[in-house]
Amino acid sequence: MKTLLLTGAAGEVARCLRREFATRYQFRLSDIRPIDGLAPNETFVRADLSQPDEVLPLMSGVDAVIHLGGFAVEGPWAVILQANIVGCYNVFEAARQVGVRRILFATSNHAVGFYRRDRRIDHTAIPRPDSRYGVSKAFGEALGSLYADKYGMEVYAMRIGNVSERPADKRRLSIWLSPRDLAQLVAIGIENPQVKNEIVYGVSDNARAWWDNSNAHRLGYRPQDRSEDYAAAILAKHQDDNPLVETYQGGTFVLAEAGGDPNRDAQGRPK
Repeated sequence: MKTLLLTGAAGEVARCLRREFATRYQFRLSDIRPIDGLAPNETFVRADLSQPDEVLPLMSGVDAVIHLGGFAVEGPWAVILQANIVGCYNVFEAARQVGVRRILFATSNHAVGFYRRDRRIDHTAIPRPDSRYGVSKAFGEALGSLYADKYGMEVYAMRIGNVSERPADKRRLSIWLSPRDLAQLVAIGIENPQVKNEIVYGVSDNARAWWDNSNAHRLGYRPQDRSEDYAAAILAKHQDDNPLVETYQGGTFVLAEAGGDPNRDAQGRPK
């Protein structure tokens, strides 16, 4: 059974993966927040990813890294810089030093959020971030490319839409990713020997998708869930938002300024 380092393990996406992979992998969980109720296949190590000396020990003995850690919404630049940019660099560099070859990086649809909704893009689309948060994800994609090309690491960057049990609104009919489709996509990133330097989209089989996910399909991804099953009920309640929000794929992030995670203080620490 492979041992995986899962950063940002207290977050919602990580919780989905922990549940879906409960009998498939051993997890070393890491976050700055404590995690209670560990399963038999889990251990927890608290770490601040912005501190290199706390990141390096996380890598010992793991087969791959799933890097979810960081500030998960728009926020002040100082917070984004430390949590998402410095922290991301520290994860890649620690993995390189220890010899962990494979990293799955959770990038985001917000790295390409300023593409219009009437344009369909694929994995070759260059970043057009909609926020400081999106900039940090574009940085992670570029960093992953550097480590793949320069050091021969195997990098699998997932431009994740929105992970939830069901889509919540009109925009998420296009970007929704179910937990079981997330698990399938991540398992490909862990197991597929063809992965060298990949960008794929984290999206289910959505008829309204803005993304051509042929690169994920090339690697074996076959999503099982469809947002269209929820479309009628969602569209019956939808009211148009700000014209910019309705125009661009990033939604409200194209207007977001202060942002911030209500569970953390201004420095990104848990309240």
